[in-house]
Amino acid sequence: MSIDFTDYRDIFLNDRPMMDTRAPVEFLKGSFPGVVNLPLMNDLERQRIGTCYKQQGQQAAITLGHQLVSGEIKAERIQAWAEFARAHPDGYLYCFRGGLRSQIVQQWLKDEAGIDYPRVGGGYKAMRTFLLDTLEQAIAQCDFVLLGGMTGTGKTEVLTQLSNGLDLEGHAHHRGSSFGKRATGQPSNIDFENRLAVDVLKRRARGIEQFVLEDESRMVGSCALPLPLYQGMQQFPMVWLEDSLEGRVERILRDYVVDLCAEFIEVHGDEGFALFSERLLASLNNVQRRLGGERHQRMLTLMEDALAEQANSGAVDMHRGWIEGLLREYYDPMYAFQREKKGSRIEFVGERGAVLEYLRARGNQRG
Repeated sequence: MSIDFTDYRDIFLNDRPMMDTRAPVEFLKGSFPGVVNLPLMNDLERQRIGTCYKQQGQQAAITLGHQLVSGEIKAERIQAWAEFARAHPDGYLYCFRGGLRSQIVQQWLKDEAGIDYPRVGGGYKAMRTFLLDTLEQAIAQCDFVLLGGMTGTGKTEVLTQLSNGLDLEGHAHHRGSSFGKRATGQPSNIDFENRLAVDVLKRRARGIEQFVLEDESRMVGSCALPLPLYQGMQQFPMVWLEDSLEGRVERILRDYVVDLCAEFIEVHGDEGFALFSERLLASLNNVQRRLGGERHQRMLTLMEDALAEQANSGAVDMHRGWIEGLLREYYDPMYAFQREKKGSRIEFVGERGAVLEYLRARGNQRG
């Protein structure tokens, strides 16, 4: 008799181990944090069975499936599932809707390996719906405040010091600006939404009912914020973080030059610096139209000279030139306009220490 588990809240609150038996192409479109893909069928097999199902019906597709996944292929897959099940006795398996694929995996595990392993009732689709509902409920029921500020004020640093801070950029693996790409890619949009929903679920389970998040545009790199959240962000109250120009230049130098360069070298080895240089130059070129020809050329010359010096001696001091220029001439006027537009929603302005103190007190009052 099959064992179905439908306490999705328990699964995500406790990080229950799960194996996803869908095909790799489905898994890559979106899954859940920490899940392992151990498919019943690979992409090609799934495609062939889908075609057979459309042309000849379910029974013919099942027969073909048993032909394709048999012998050594079947034995190898059962062995991988059994190893996962033994390593994670508190885990689950699932397919797309909790249907035929997960039933087959469950049955083969029992018949061939003697393991009764539970599956998630409703599968991926039900868990995904649960997480989307979790986000929508939080947006409707909780109190939110936005953290705004000029580029480089350290908004993410403040968020990570708050127990109720939601780091959208962290979940999207992107720093949120034209220069925000990291050395490794972003999650799929579904993965981004799922990570965010699990984060919200866990914090609400700890009694947090007010959240602080950075004032973002709809897109964080290639990840789109959930529409209900983005719509809410057009009305949420705001706290504005301030810092000196010098402090902001140093922070950007650290994050976008020193740390990003180290990240590229760690990921790509000897090619890392060249790839880092390409990324930095491409980021500047992305805003060429908005900068205008003369400003873009001036910043580009400063950046190229700074990269040449960094390649030659390792020194990063020259990068301050283009960073300060971009802040003064491009980002600051844009953010000053945004601040004026959102002025009626700003309830507190201050530097880092004062903002942290205010947000913590605000959370205690309303939490």
